[in-house]
Amino acid sequence: MSSEVASFAALRKHQSAELAKLAEEHFKHDLKDQDKTVLVSAAKKVQTHALIGSLLGISFGAFLALRLRANRNRIFQAIKAAEKPTHVRFASGREESIPDITPLMRPSTLGDIAAYTFFSIAGLFVGGESGFLTGTWSAKRTISSDPEVKARIEKAFRSFRADVLRKQIEELERGDKGGETEVLFG
Repeated sequence: MSSEVASFAALRKHQSAELAKLAEEHFKHDLKDQDKTVLVSAAKKVQTHALIGSLLGISFGAFLALRLRANRNRIFQAIKAAEKPTHVRFASGREESIPDITPLMRPSTLGDIAAYTFFSIAGLFVGGESGFLTGTWSAKRTISSDPEVKARIEKAFRSFRADVLRKQIEELERGDKGGETEVLFG
């Protein structure tokens, strides 16, 4: 894989399968059933909050785009109905006509599509991120509710991180080409 292609995050080789397997081993062996239930509940809270936040954000963005469209139509109708000058008379007596730009100000379908698209995308981002933040806060409260469970989960996570770092050190010492080092030094 060339360095140009590897610079795109979506096209890089990831060790997600190995890391998932390692995490699953720690999940099975380092945690009790109660701990697993608490972790699954916390993960579902984050997912639910992010989903609800995203849906609310998209809805709010579409609502704002609808309001913007209605206001643009009202402004256009007011401008169209207003009396406009058709000529300009200069001090020398010369008279020039003023072009009618009303058709150029008419709200267009392309403008409506752009407004709905960008407002919905912005709503998705803001709502999704807000939902993710409230979800992580709720998940943290769920995990922190029982100090013993919290301690076991933290110990299992530290053990997982240590194993991940050991694997990375082994790969660096073996001198494996690929992944991040190829992008940096290749």
